[in-house]
Amino acid sequence: MALFTLGINHHTAPLAVREQIAFQTDTVQQALADLTRCQAVHEAAILSTCNRTEVYFAGDTPGAASQWLAAYHRLARHEIEPYLYTYPEREAVRHAFRVASGLDSMVLGEPQILGQMKEAVRAAEEAGTLGTTLHKLFQHSFAVAKEVRSTTAIGANIVSMAAAAVRLAERIFERIADQKILFIGAGEMIELCATHFCAQQPRHVAIANRTVERGLMLADRVGGTAIRLEELGERLPQFDIVVSCTASPLPILGLGMVERAIKVRRHRPMFMVDLAVPRDIEFEVGEMDDVFLYTVDDLAQVVESGIESRQAAVVDAEAIISERVDGFLRWLATRGTVPIIRSLRDAAERARRHEMEHALKLLARGDDPARVLDQFSHRLTNKFLHAPTQALAQASDGRDELPALVGRLFHLHPDSRLGE
Repeated sequence: MALFTLGINHHTAPLAVREQIAFQTDTVQQALADLTRCQAVHEAAILSTCNRTEVYFAGDTPGAASQWLAAYHRLARHEIEPYLYTYPEREAVRHAFRVASGLDSMVLGEPQILGQMKEAVRAAEEAGTLGTTLHKLFQHSFAVAKEVRSTTAIGANIVSMAAAAVRLAERIFERIADQKILFIGAGEMIELCATHFCAQQPRHVAIANRTVERGLMLADRVGGTAIRLEELGERLPQFDIVVSCTASPLPILGLGMVERAIKVRRHRPMFMVDLAVPRDIEFEVGEMDDVFLYTVDDLAQVVESGIESRQAAVVDAEAIISERVDGFLRWLATRGTVPIIRSLRDAAERARRHEMEHALKLLARGDDPARVLDQFSHRLTNKFLHAPTQALAQASDGRDELPALVGRLFHLHPDSRLGE
């Protein structure tokens, strides 16, 4: 059983492709159960964010997982294969460590991905698909991420997606303080965006969320109001800035709804940010003259302005990761010997029990205890040494590596002679 990573991310695929194979939070556990029904996949975890969908798994071959991924999303395999990457063992471990450390993120060094990986691990645990190998991989990943962030400057001067959205809005509107802002969703990303935008003290803030109670909680924290998703069509024209990030599998704001809102606004511009994957706002909305629509991929250009100051830290981070990869692979190698160690101990235990029963019978009939113990030890020794002695006797020539291996196994001195 080997370790693999199969995935697609912002480096290999545009948003239009990534959103086709994204997993919704409430479907991940069922998807994992479905994947591990494949005989070739024994352990699995799925990491699905706005920038990536990755399957970490232990199995026999990677082919079964890529075939499953296409079938699960009802896509032809050739449609997504050009965008997929598959990493075997060493590369899979290194990739997991880099992702956890923020080195593979659109925002270099961003900390959110670590929480998202932990959520992926929890989902796999609850689905019963984590297993010993993946559990160890992710625990090592989290430890490496902590080491990288505490010993390098990889997290310094981060320009987050939320901060980038504010910067873009400031290009459209002279003052954020004069604008009304609508946030759709109430998750971590929306909360971050709300914090950044509200620091500019906008005229009004509203939170629209599927669960009104959760929307009210966030609205209370940022000094805004909460509205129901069903009210969007009616309330949308009131807002100058719209930021959306939900887990909806279908768009929440369609072209028709936005067209009506712009008409009511008498073509006053709207600034919209869609951070969701799949997208919350139909892409045709971005073609409207009075709408400035930005997606996660668009924000990357703004984010990159802060990368230069962190590039030196990448070298240090990569060195840490390379060393930790070697350590994990050493542990993984020992996992391969577990079955043979178990078999060896089982065989020794069977021989011990058999000879113990024989010795007890001799004692029960009154034989001399000293003679019984001597016979017991000889018989047990002969059973233990029979297989290695036979293998040595059948070694093809003096250069066979078996004698040296036996010497290592039994801690024999180089000058000792078998049989002496």
